[in-house]
Amino acid sequence: MTPARQATLVHLLTATGAVFAMLAMLAAADRDWGVMFLWLVVAFAVDGIDGPLARRYDTKANAPRYDGVLMDLIIDYLTYVFIPAFALFESDLLPGWTGWIAIIVITFASVVYFADTRMKTRDNSFLGFPGCWNMMVVVMFALAPNFWVILALVIVLAAAMFAPLKFIHPVRTKRWRTLSLPVALLWTLLAGWSAWHDFETQPLVHTLLTLSSIYLLVAGPLQQILPPRRA
Repeated sequence: MTPARQATLVHLLTATGAVFAMLAMLAAADRDWGVMFLWLVVAFAVDGIDGPLARRYDTKANAPRYDGVLMDLIIDYLTYVFIPAFALFESDLLPGWTGWIAIIVITFASVVYFADTRMKTRDNSFLGFPGCWNMMVVVMFALAPNFWVILALVIVLAAAMFAPLKFIHPVRTKRWRTLSLPVALLWTLLAGWSAWHDFETQPLVHTLLTLSSIYLLVAGPLQQILPPRRA
């Protein structure tokens, strides 16, 4: 297979995320939250592997007709932001005016952040919270905390999008990757398991999901505080 065809196949793999986003949206319209999150987890998994493949097969050089970065951003906004915000609004987690505040803050702040040309740091991390609302919302569905907790998290994370804080990319951030990547894989498995069982899982699953989420949130700021070891 020629390099051009290999690179084009990577683009087509990325494009499947739009299909998974539509399937998730159809499930959300039926208020079938477990199925919706299963499709979002599938899209999350595709997003985790298409980047390394794009670099492996050099899609920019071998298939320049399609802009993989633009395609990825469009799909990410749907699966990371738009659909999770819709689910949060339509569920019973945020009553009345709190749901309106959440979806306005999430969608507005995220579209501004996604257009920020400085969202990446030198070590391939993110500058500011990278709009991973799908991760936050699936944990909220699993734990079902008080609505004030959810609303506070939405506001804090939205503000963190524009703060000088680093948030790791589990695949591309080299520092602590031997820990970060397994934690991200564990989070994906736990999220899928919780969604598969309609979030009626054992407390251990919820605990591990919470702890892995906290690690992925705080690892970047901790790296800013703790200087790397010198060889």
